[in-house]
Amino acid sequence: MLGNTYHPGKISQEKSDRAGFNDVAQGNTEVEFTGPGLPDDVFGQEDDHDIKYKTLSWPIVAMLMITEIVSNGMLSLPSSLDAVGVVPGVIVITFLGAFATFTAWLLIQFKLRHPEVHNMGDAGYILFGPIGREILSAGTIIFAICATGSQILAGQLALTELSDAKLCALAFAGIFSVAITICSFPRTLDNLSWLSVVGGVSIIIAGIVAMVGAGAVPVDPGNIVIAKASDFTTAFISITNPVFAYAGHFMFFILISEMKRPQDAMKAAWTLQIVSTSLYIVFAVVTYWYIGQGVSSPSLLSLSPLWSKISFGLAIPNFFIAGSLYSHTAAKLIFVRLFRHNHHIHSHTITGWSVWVILILIANAAAFVFAAGIPIFNYLVGITASLFAAWYTYGLAGAFWLHDTYHFKGGYDGWLKRPIMFSLNVLTVLAGGFICVGGLYATIYSLREAAEAGELPPPFQC
Repeated sequence: MLGNTYHPGKISQEKSDRAGFNDVAQGNTEVEFTGPGLPDDVFGQEDDHDIKYKTLSWPIVAMLMITEIVSNGMLSLPSSLDAVGVVPGVIVITFLGAFATFTAWLLIQFKLRHPEVHNMGDAGYILFGPIGREILSAGTIIFAICATGSQILAGQLALTELSDAKLCALAFAGIFSVAITICSFPRTLDNLSWLSVVGGVSIIIAGIVAMVGAGAVPVDPGNIVIAKASDFTTAFISITNPVFAYAGHFMFFILISEMKRPQDAMKAAWTLQIVSTSLYIVFAVVTYWYIGQGVSSPSLLSLSPLWSKISFGLAIPNFFIAGSLYSHTAAKLIFVRLFRHNHHIHSHTITGWSVWVILILIANAAAFVFAAGIPIFNYLVGITASLFAAWYTYGLAGAFWLHDTYHFKGGYDGWLKRPIMFSLNVLTVLAGGFICVGGLYATIYSLREAAEAGELPPPFQC
């Protein structure tokens, strides 16, 4: 297994010469970093293979990114504005969007230089050795399963609202889990790509319709807070919503590995960040303006019953398609780890399909059990997001730049010759640590408060 990726000390001079770091840093990504001829490419030469992975275009990757990131996290943003005020809230959302764009660029440059990287575990091996691989791989799997569970709960809530709770909530969770499982079975992301278009479009339309509904039947229009003084815990709890609304970078390596032209990945990232940041700001401000103080999270619950049903109904495709992408990611990481450079990954073998089906079933079953059976699951999602997503989306990107600049541009001199980038990336690492620690504190504090107030639901509640 350890031969699947390369430690920094083992990266050949030939690879360094072939993929000059200046070309990457300057955005000249026309160099064929990843392609059919590269022996260390994740999937290698695919012309004669039954199952081809490197088939995605950048617009499709952009839709996959939008589907998995612009999801139910957006629906909590109006409540964040209510907690800290419109002006600070919009500033935070805008800054985090720009920050996430910067870290996406860093991740993509690292991937282009290291085509053997398929997931965060592979990147962890390059940075920290075998222990780094295991920790970051486990973190990716855990976070992906928890994210799937979060989508199951979002779907459960949507179906409950649509049916006026005429069926047991646990049954709705089970129904939604089956839908997610079915959608996650395809072996390649290309077979999920057109579903992702539906998922991305559905959440955007749901957001627009929700804003129309808030304006058509306002609750307390104009009763908003411009800025609000809050203690650290309250403020940070509210800020974690926009922080983790951008938390989808953990899938980027896997997505780029299945692109026809990985050099175009930044086009997809730009599309994602422009769409997500614009939609987040408009949706949060408009909804908060018409609903007023006390807006619920998710905000669709504050709409009139009719508009709430319409909005939830339109968002359902996104919920289960995003969930399928998350469970697909968890299964794909393990599957590639087991069969990289093996015929089972590219052929329709009994062993390959059996293992894939088992992995998909386990991932989705675990997500359902966690979501329905763990009373503190929502807090568990917050804890895993703080532990892993804070690093995957923010902190580790700075470490990637520091690593490659050190190893390919002259060690410490490479850092000193680039003081602005060095400072930005050190701050990026520190920001990841701050979000991790602050998020853990805020989530655990909220969990303790809920436990003391007796607000935790029983497991497998109907």
